[in-house]
Amino acid sequence: MNALLLELATPTAADGTFTWVWFMARKYAHMFWTATLVTLLVAVVGTLLGFVLGFAVGVVENMKIHPEDSAARKAVTRILKIIVGIYVEIFRDTPMIVQGMVIYYGLRQNNFMITSIAAGILVTVLNTGAYMGETVRGGIDSVDPGQEEGALAMGMSHAGAMLYIILPQALKNIFPEMGNTFLNNLKMTSVLNVIGVSELFLMAKTAGGAYYKYYEAYLVIAIIYLILCFVLNRVFLAIERKLKETKNYELATEYLVDD
Repeated sequence: MNALLLELATPTAADGTFTWVWFMARKYAHMFWTATLVTLLVAVVGTLLGFVLGFAVGVVENMKIHPEDSAARKAVTRILKIIVGIYVEIFRDTPMIVQGMVIYYGLRQNNFMITSIAAGILVTVLNTGAYMGETVRGGIDSVDPGQEEGALAMGMSHAGAMLYIILPQALKNIFPEMGNTFLNNLKMTSVLNVIGVSELFLMAKTAGGAYYKYYEAYLVIAIIYLILCFVLNRVFLAIERKLKETKNYELATEYLVDD
């Protein structure tokens, strides 16, 4: 009955753009809602895993070879740096839409039947890791070198100093870029329609094709993207302000001296 009423209420060619936008939003509300969830799924999972990969890449890029290191350690460090360098160059120098096509169809051609959503998440992870690696490296470099030197002087290992001293401070410095990366990934999921990910762009294309009203359908998802990015951006700004206010230490302002 609802479908019949919607069909009876279908606007005519003489109706304006916003009448059609409202009609498309109502008629295909379930499709747009499902597509929004898929978009968020790919963006959230892909970005979070990409952050983990990006931190690993940044740590490797920041690794230093010391004269006192063993030959094996030097060799492993150089190999890791070469692998990470090649990976970063490939994913920073090629478009995400091309990466999606190569990964999805390449895997399926080699009998690895990956789903389009899984391929979309994988592309997002690899793309995010490549860009975040440079951001993490810069964040680590922004921390005063004396912090690590002091930790090493107290007997901590390089890995321990990095994990407990350097990275927590670097995280505060790079959090704004992490928020920007997530919002960018949220919008870039639209290119994944080329491999069949049922995100917002693909649903708008499908809905628009039913009535040849592509402009109105794309206006619907433009509004959805605007709302999502506006709300999430405010959330990230609130978290960023909270991190700036947080201090995990107390300054010693008084000293007691025993005679």
